[in-house]
Amino acid sequence: MTACIVGWNHSKFGKLDGRDAEDLIVEVAVGAIRDAGIEPRDVDAIYLGHFNGGLTDQDFTAALVLQADPGLRFKPATRVENACATGSAAVYQGLNAIAAKKARFVLCVGVEKMTAAPTSVVGNVLLKASYRKTEVFNEGGFAGVFDAIQAQYFQRYGDQSDATAMIAAKNHKNGAKNPLAHMQKDFGYDFCRTVSDKNPLVVGGMRRTDCSMVSDGAAALVLTDVQTALGMKKAIAFRAAKHVQDYLPMAKRDVIAFEGPAKAWADALAEAGLSVWDLSFAESHDCFTIAELIEYEAMGLTAPGQGAKAIMEGWTQADGKLPINPSGGLKSKGHPIGATGVSMHVMAAMQLNGSAGDIQLKAPQLGGVFNMGGVATANYVSILEPLR
Repeated sequence: MTACIVGWNHSKFGKLDGRDAEDLIVEVAVGAIRDAGIEPRDVDAIYLGHFNGGLTDQDFTAALVLQADPGLRFKPATRVENACATGSAAVYQGLNAIAAKKARFVLCVGVEKMTAAPTSVVGNVLLKASYRKTEVFNEGGFAGVFDAIQAQYFQRYGDQSDATAMIAAKNHKNGAKNPLAHMQKDFGYDFCRTVSDKNPLVVGGMRRTDCSMVSDGAAALVLTDVQTALGMKKAIAFRAAKHVQDYLPMAKRDVIAFEGPAKAWADALAEAGLSVWDLSFAESHDCFTIAELIEYEAMGLTAPGQGAKAIMEGWTQADGKLPINPSGGLKSKGHPIGATGVSMHVMAAMQLNGSAGDIQLKAPQLGGVFNMGGVATANYVSILEPLR
């Protein structure tokens, strides 16, 4: 345990017309610093998670965090990127700075403005998180990538369309109660299971409700060392934090085994001295419903090929024995690429702090966060608990 989250802020996720990345960065940075009860001049380092890749014209965005307050001028600020795990990469850079005693207070921000770009541009940008030399998907953007993974999984283990529909329905039900979520509507299982005009096939066997949305949004948190956190009004400690990077080319690995996520989970649980069943809940990277299904197996909830059991028997529902994505997950909350990892940590911290409002679980003590970049390539697992 080297660091704690002592303040946070989270914008609404969605199609935020009239708001650019700078505006969102400033909003959450100001809010997180204020929430931590510190002054901007107290911040020693800044890490900004921002994927971009052509979604907007403004690159070189690290210094935009300084727009939040004159007290941040001249603070070291660094932009971090690791595909859809960009936000967690920023958080982990903050953890490293504190562990190295290079900083006392670190501000970590994640942001993405996606909806201003045409759909075709968004699809091409997201495909930059695949291995472009050999992985050419001509249809469906990254949904096409995960449709290919889903097809392999179904071929090996049988059609699991009932389970993926139940995952979609679960996450939309949870997200309907989350005022920060992009999509606040409980669609129900029948809608998610049935292909229709309102729930068409996006590509192959991938229904619209199987796919996370193109979203705008930002989130921020403040980190400090444990000793300092003991004197602050709230503190959520990292009991474990593990980053596992796997090969980028999918041809070099069994892509439906999610070996990188499995190792990240195993390493984090070992570091924390816990079993997965000791967790009170987890926020997991459901960019597509098939991803969450395989992540159940990577976490250790079931054996390979049996992930459906976890959702079909209600284990991962909000009232189940291990709730997964009580926030609504990426499926409902939204997936602004650079903001997602920071958002997941904020949502977990809110649960453990008892301040999650209508999505609050009953007295959670330990929370897991799994954020994934690409197809199980960049894998970050955090285990969080209240410091006191």
